[in-house]
Formats: sequence, structure tokens, C-alpha cells
Amino acid sequence: MTAPRSLLITGATGAIGSALARHYAAPDTHLILHGRDLERLDAVADACRQAGADVETSRVDLTDDAALTEWLEHLTLPDIVIANAGQNLHAEPGCEMEDWEATSRLLAINLRTPMAMAERLAPRMAERGHGQIVFLSSLAAWHGLPVTPSYSASKAGIKAYGEALRGWLAPRGVGVTVVMPGYVSSPMCEAMPGPKPWEIDAPHAARRIARGIERNRARVSFPFPLNLGCWSLAVLPAGLSQRLLGVMGYGRPS
Repeated sequence: MTAPRSLLITGATGAIGSALARHYAAPDTHLILHGRDLERLDAVADACRQAGADVETSRVDLTDDAALTEWLEHLTLPDIVIANAGQNLHAEPGCEMEDWEATSRLLAINLRTPMAMAERLAPRMAERGHGQIVFLSSLAAWHGLPVTPSYSASKAGIKAYGEALRGWLAPRGVGVTVVMPGYVSSPMCEAMPGPKPWEIDAPHAARRIARGIERNRARVSFPFPLNLGCWSLAVLPAGLSQRLLGVMGYGRPS
């Protein structure tokens, strides 16, 4: 595979983001890596440089509109933008609902930030005549999980946005790919409540994602058995899907 000339990866200190950075790191590749954890960001950047990549890093606050705009406007426009930064949330024991301030922060980074990045970068890509924007959704976007309602909502939102934007940008030569992974081993995954069937490691996930990006696929969803199961929940009657989720261990703890 010919390595892309330039890639921007947000959330590059997380499991999937760092695995993607290492996957793409190669001579003649320019990586722009974003992360908030300076120590981990430097470690990922050093590993990519050792693989021959040219690397620059950023710790800009992605949820600050002014800071995000200034950062993106001063970047050399990448060939591929992977909007990977995100977080998870669930209601704490004894609470009726998820904390609203935490929910607002989650929606800002999981949904609003990737939309803002596309709003600023897609017109430049369209003017240039090529480029690709990759959004990280989740299999939870097929049908919301009772144990993580806000997370499910954010991933369903970015799925719908990415699918719509693909049709909007395709005539201008810009591709859009929505990635819907299942459970990928990471601290965030470990903190999620409920069973984690068909959990895979981050390098495996990165390879699957990279293949989908290379082919400009509209959707990259995996692993297949879990994808099929989650998709089935979306097409079954809603009441039946809710009962099945409870039986499988994803209902609200009593």
C-alpha cells in the first residue's frame, strides 16, 4: 500500500488513535498527531519518527471553537483527516441519570468537534479536488445501549452526519468514511459496563480501519458477528430489541 502523503489523527494518545498512527508511520508520510496527554503524545510521536515518518503534534483544545479554527487554518491541508478523539460515559451507581455536565462534554468532543473539523476542512478539500474525512462512530450507533445512552446518541449522530456528508462531498472528489468498531481493548473499553463480546486489540482494529480508508468505503464496521447482532437490533421491533438487550446484560442494573 502506498502511504498517504499527510494524515491528521485526533485522539492519537488513545488505543485506536495511537495504533493508527503507528500503522501509517513510514518514510515520506507526514503525521499530524493530536492528544491531550503530553507524555503519551510524545511517546507515540517518537515511535512514529523511528519508523521514518515526519511528525508534528498538537494539544489544542478541540472543543474551543476559536482555538480549533486557528489551528486548522494554519495546517497544511492533510490528505486524510481521522477525527478519532472521543470519550465514554455511563450513569454512576445510585444515580437516576448520567451527569449532565459530563454529558455535555461528551457531546462536545464526540459529536460537535468532528462536525466542526469537517466544516472547516471539507471546503478546502473540495476546492483542492481530493481528500478524505474519517469519523469514528461505534456499533452502539445501530441501537442505543441502555447502559450508555449519551455515548450511543453521540455515535449515532456522527454516523448519520458522516453518511449524509459523504453524499454531499462525493461530487467534489472528497471521500467520507464512517468507522463503527465494536469493543477494542483499552482503558475506555474496560470502563464500559456490560459484556464485551468479540473484543479485539487496537492494532487489529487499526488494520481494519486502514483497509476501509484505502478503499474509500462508506462504512467500516467490525467484527462481523457483533455488527450483525447490533444491526439486527436496529431492524427488529424496538420493544423486542430492548428485551433482548436486558437478557444479554445491557439493561439498567436493578
